[in-house]
Amino acid sequence: MQRFGAGDAGAFDALYARHRGPMFRFMQRQCANRALAEELFQDVWMSLIAARERYRQEAKFTTYLYTLARHRVIDHFRRQGVRSQVHAEGDEDSIELAPSAAPTPEAQLESRRAVSRVLDLVEALPSAQREVMLLRAEAGLSIEEIAAVTLSERETVKSRLRYAMDKLKRGMEGWL
Repeated sequence: MQRFGAGDAGAFDALYARHRGPMFRFMQRQCANRALAEELFQDVWMSLIAARERYRQEAKFTTYLYTLARHRVIDHFRRQGVRSQVHAEGDEDSIELAPSAAPTPEAQLESRRAVSRVLDLVEALPSAQREVMLLRAEAGLSIEEIAAVTLSERETVKSRLRYAMDKLKRGMEGWL
């Protein structure tokens, strides 16, 4: 980000390539639909571009980026008068399943059902648990980085993550 702020356009390309997938998935699962997630996603990158010259490294870049993303989602729903509007859109077409040696149609169907089940379970999580779980799973942020992004205590993040994972495990019993 510092190189980008100094005028290196290639540095932006590298940042975008590295972070676009996980950040988009995070935002898509935080929003009501894909179109809204795409709009907010673009807003975050535009904000990042606008802030390039005043960016100061106070934490990891991913912490900064996901803080921007989180605030953009919160601001959108605040303007809409919605306190917590966070769900995953049922867009199974965008989910990439791991290829197997010789997947049978039955195995493919079962895999899609399991993925759909996980997405439903993630959607059903309380928003605070869903947020920390997605920041960990999609963004790969550490507990400390999630605490910085969400303005929460480290132990609070750990508890939310633990409760989210417990609910997901219970919800997948019999599927695995």
